[in-house]
Amino acid sequence: MTREQFIIELEKLGITLTELQRNQLEQFYQLLISWNEKINLTRITSKEDVYLKHFYDSLTLVKVVNLEEKENLCDIGTGAGFPGIVLKIAYPHLKITLVDALQKRVNYLNEVIKDLGLKDITAIHVRGEDLKEKYDVVTARAVANIEKLLGYTMHLVKKDGVFIAMKGNIIEELTEPVAKKISTKYEIVKIEEFQLPYENSQRSLIVIKNK
Repeated sequence: MTREQFIIELEKLGITLTELQRNQLEQFYQLLISWNEKINLTRITSKEDVYLKHFYDSLTLVKVVNLEEKENLCDIGTGAGFPGIVLKIAYPHLKITLVDALQKRVNYLNEVIKDLGLKDITAIHVRGEDLKEKYDVVTARAVANIEKLLGYTMHLVKKDGVFIAMKGNIIEELTEPVAKKISTKYEIVKIEEFQLPYENSQRSLIVIKNK
């Protein structure tokens, strides 16, 4: 996905980036590649792949949630900053907490935040289950299986807030017994399945509401 294709596909999602936001994403890409030589952040390094499989993929969240209406968001197991930093660039009003269990990744994230001039975003070295704050939206992208994820995340979700699991193919993971078990405590609001443009790899967004 070229930068031009990225902009076109984002507009199909209802996202229009300013020149500043486009430049921040480009700078983010350069920092990602530079830091990836020091610490293991991603196997995806070509610009076209990063724009598709990291940047665009992070923003597909808008298929299931209107981020304009949300105040804060927590990204569990953010790793290299996906989706959290991309969401902050595209939706600068959001107050975002990035959570990762590795201090060296948190150091990298703090450097990115500083270099991009981002405000109201914090990277912290903590396990999700040890956090005490409450958020409108909690995200986790390709972290653990859905049942485990709920143990790390649902205590962070405000009443009537949502947890969104960003997955590949969810069919094998979200079996009927698992879905029933989840539904005893929470509400599975939506399962959005789609393919990434240009390469057709499968993606799923599972939206779970804290009742």
